[in-house]
Amino acid sequence: MKAVGLYRYLPIDDPESLLDLEVPAPAPTARDLLVAVKAIAVNPVDYKTRAPKAAVETAPRILGWDVAGVVTAVGPEASLFKPGDAVYYAGSRTRPGGNSELHLVDERIVGRKPRNLSFAQAAALPLTTLTAWEALFDRMAISKSGGHAGRSVLIIGGAGGVGSIAIQLARTLARLTVVATASRPESAAWVRKLGAHEVIDHSRDLGAQLTSLGRPTVDYILCLNSTDHHFPAFAPIIAPQGKICAIVNTQRPVDLSPLMQKSVTFAWELMFTRPVFQTADMMAQHDCLDEAAALVEAGTLETTATTHLGAITAANLRRAHALLEGGHMVGKIVLEGF
Repeated sequence: MKAVGLYRYLPIDDPESLLDLEVPAPAPTARDLLVAVKAIAVNPVDYKTRAPKAAVETAPRILGWDVAGVVTAVGPEASLFKPGDAVYYAGSRTRPGGNSELHLVDERIVGRKPRNLSFAQAAALPLTTLTAWEALFDRMAISKSGGHAGRSVLIIGGAGGVGSIAIQLARTLARLTVVATASRPESAAWVRKLGAHEVIDHSRDLGAQLTSLGRPTVDYILCLNSTDHHFPAFAPIIAPQGKICAIVNTQRPVDLSPLMQKSVTFAWELMFTRPVFQTADMMAQHDCLDEAAALVEAGTLETTATTHLGAITAANLRRAHALLEGGHMVGKIVLEGF
């Protein structure tokens, strides 16, 4: 089968950083689904995994953690899907990624594709939806049925993939007041379109901007970029007994003591935790994606696909990685077909 992968971890402008390959087709076991990949999306985890380092792979490493496709076969223990079902999912970092014609995935982290979206539109959603959903509703325990309506959330990095979903979920399901950050006119327009009540600039003083809005503190902070840079601003702007969640790892130790006086909760969110550790609640990702599909079909949640780069080839994936590494993407990049 066709696939795009790597043997060496190289700068993205090197033509060997991602290669068009022919690899053996896999076969499903246990609760696996074998999926014919129709479309994929690209996320920061792709370029961070591919980032230059000395390691060399003896077998090709295939990346890609956003897939929409059609089930072609199922493992002997699978019961949630059957051949012919259209699905979407993010997968697991411990298994080969989805940048291939056929892909194996555990059915417990797979959802049914929204019927009103194309495969490319659907591929934009899984990883970011799961990340935003878990950050808001699991890690920060915000009610997804409006039990905390009227509280406020600051979403740092609102125009990216996760932010684009988090804004919609926070406004429409949780009914929070949403303050999102964006640093350019086009990204500010995007987050307002998705439902942000207020927009501030993450390249400027967050506290001063919130104060100018008449909102010196917020109940929740969702940090989606540069945790190291933004963390010092959190203690003054988080409300007493507030909650903070970050998805970007720190490069140096973080002092949590400034959060103690306000009894603030700090949590990490990593969408891969459930599939990597095979947690007892791993099925929550299947349930989330099914619920999100229903929200899309009801018009409550919209796809965040903004850039279609054509077929799934090494050249097009190198373009996608380069765009993401530039740090100015609005929404999601998708590719479709081999």
